[in-house]
Amino acid sequence: MAEIAQHQFLTLDDILTHWAALQPDAPAIEDAQLAVSYGELDQLSRQLIGWLAARGIGAGDRVAFLGKNAASYGVLYCACARAGIVIAPVGWRLAAREIAYILADTEAKLLVATHDFMELASMAMAELATPPELIGDAAMLEGARVCDPADFTPCGVDDPILQLYTSGTTGHPKGVLLSNANLTRLRNEGIAAGLTYYTDYRSGDCMMVAMPIAHIGGTGTFNLAIIAGIRCRFEAEFTPAGVLAAIEAGATHMFMVPAALQMVIQHPQAASTDFSNLRYLIYGAAPMPLELLKQAVSTMPTTQFLQAYGMTETTGTVSILPPEDHSLEGNQRMRSAGKALPGVEIEVRGPDNVEVPRGDIGEVCIRSPSNTQGYWKLPEATAKTIDPDGWLHTGDAGVMDADGYVYIQDRIKDMIISGGENVYPAEVESAIYGHPAIAEVAVIGVPSAKWGEEVKACVVAKPGMEIDEADVIAWARERIAAFKAPKSVDVIPLMPRNASGKILRRELRAPYWEGQERQVS
Repeated sequence: MAEIAQHQFLTLDDILTHWAALQPDAPAIEDAQLAVSYGELDQLSRQLIGWLAARGIGAGDRVAFLGKNAASYGVLYCACARAGIVIAPVGWRLAAREIAYILADTEAKLLVATHDFMELASMAMAELATPPELIGDAAMLEGARVCDPADFTPCGVDDPILQLYTSGTTGHPKGVLLSNANLTRLRNEGIAAGLTYYTDYRSGDCMMVAMPIAHIGGTGTFNLAIIAGIRCRFEAEFTPAGVLAAIEAGATHMFMVPAALQMVIQHPQAASTDFSNLRYLIYGAAPMPLELLKQAVSTMPTTQFLQAYGMTETTGTVSILPPEDHSLEGNQRMRSAGKALPGVEIEVRGPDNVEVPRGDIGEVCIRSPSNTQGYWKLPEATAKTIDPDGWLHTGDAGVMDADGYVYIQDRIKDMIISGGENVYPAEVESAIYGHPAIAEVAVIGVPSAKWGEEVKACVVAKPGMEIDEADVIAWARERIAAFKAPKSVDVIPLMPRNASGKILRRELRAPYWEGQERQVS
């Protein structure tokens, strides 16, 4: 297959215009219901801009999307990105109350939902005094197709186009603003440096998106496909059988969290699956045990593995462990998060915000063209995360070796990553705290063979009260999304605290993590 010549464009509008002119008949976006070529995507996204304009929606406005991964989202994303409308995908696993919070915070004028989530969308809207307009994705596309392609002012390089929600230590969701440049500039740096995983795209290639679009691992992966001019296949949600089928059907690139990768390689069909189509597999966002990584490399011997380290606030990947550092027998570097990408600066800093000597532990700090401009409507939170010199403080504790490889030791922030989903202890604790039998609660992440980590609640009973584990779990599931609720509950006599009264989560975690190779990827 012929290689696809790569470009240096920085906006989605320029990129789509380029591919529509160069390869109008090449497949762009597909799922089980919809498939469009680059020429059709160019036309339909322009029609959709007109359809949005007729509803009074234009540059700087917000549009939310609720549903599983879908080609309709991809089309809407492209239309919004071209015209400077900020799209905010909402996690379909969230509870109605959580969705309502995000809708209110975005000030979205429109909520587009897939058919299966119209009822949940209506429940969320019922909690709002001034809800956005609600429309199904099929009706949206049907309406757009009878509109004329719109004339519009293209979105600027540094204008935000994507707003992803991620919680912080307070547990309140924060909207991370990502611009065209955040999503494209590092790729151009990688091409200039001659990195093959930025240039090795061929006609017929297919990027599979199985991770949720409400996360950077989902929408970011889709974005990579469109920038590269290849086909993007949306899987509604991750299933091991679906991934295996997609690989045999021609998927050449994909991103997965370790828990998903483990399910794929341990699936009964994996032994008979031909993995030769899959050239690149990017993994990250959660702990990856060395033995699991060795097993994956063995199962997919022709696939090039890359570990990606980053966060929503860095638009995903800022360091890479490249294919040449992966081996069947395993090595020390496979325990690391790799090295900074071209164009990225990474330093490990001490409490005084000064870089520590190589080999010493400190906070991983990042300066990159991919760093977010900040959190939506939260200047104080932005200032706490990004210092005046542009360094983003990740909250991850790590060590950098003499060769520049970064080893993440622990999370300074207490976020739990379970099956690729981010869970924040403060939010779970808040849901549990009102339980009539519970005096104190602390939530931690503990190792899980299936999910990487799972949520555990450590609770202290009120005097004279008995605590039932199943009752606590049910109580939490009534108040927050099921994936955030604890999988287990430990009743403890006393909550460990320091002199200032802060709960010592590390002491609670320690017995469960003893003997683990590492706690964070």
